[in-house]
Amino acid sequence: MPRLHVNIDHVATVRQARREAFPDPVAWALRAEAAGADGITCHLREDRRHIQDEDVLRLRERIDTRLNFEMCLAPQIVTIGLEVGAEAYCLVPESREEVTTEGGLDATAELARLREVIPALGERGAEVSLFVDPDPRQLDATAEAGAAFVELHTGLYANARGARRARELERLFDAAEHAHGIGLRVNAGHGLDYENTAAVVGLPHLEELNIGFAIVSEALTTGVDRAVGRMVELIREA
Repeated sequence: MPRLHVNIDHVATVRQARREAFPDPVAWALRAEAAGADGITCHLREDRRHIQDEDVLRLRERIDTRLNFEMCLAPQIVTIGLEVGAEAYCLVPESREEVTTEGGLDATAELARLREVIPALGERGAEVSLFVDPDPRQLDATAEAGAAFVELHTGLYANARGARRARELERLFDAAEHAHGIGLRVNAGHGLDYENTAAVVGLPHLEELNIGFAIVSEALTTGVDRAVGRMVELIREA
């Protein structure tokens, strides 16, 4: 069964809307762990729109599972990432104009920079993944850059309907096989919810799912324990 990493960014989004001390994303993360999450994911963006530097430090100190630190390639963020000491890092694209991540990292264009950053993170014993679209060229560049993992961007699948969704799912299946064939381990995430996750669980060689917004949204109605537990159960049954 794939591991479930719960992304807590949007707990911090609610807090930052009023610049309050609550809700506390770290306390929420601990509840998510207790409910069955295998790890916690957070994204420290350049504009600090949700997760703050102090949140990352407290997560590192307090969670009992694995910290997956999402970050862009901006020098300041890379410096922070190197100091965090997370078990896993996911390198992602970032634009201040976007509401959320709109596509995968262009690993072919960023290859030179990736060849600098990935070894530096790996020297600290961390697993490094690249968040890329299910495109063979991007997968080949991910392997060439030296990453151990790819996180397949599932956003196009999640947003599609009908025949188009079926085609996007097929692309994900093909990408997972291609990634495995060139020595990459496979994770997936973005836009996944309680309706569309089950099909993604069936991806070959899948080790981890990163899901955040849907779980945080569900928790507003049902609570953290039930929201995380429901997703764990869904993955197990699928």
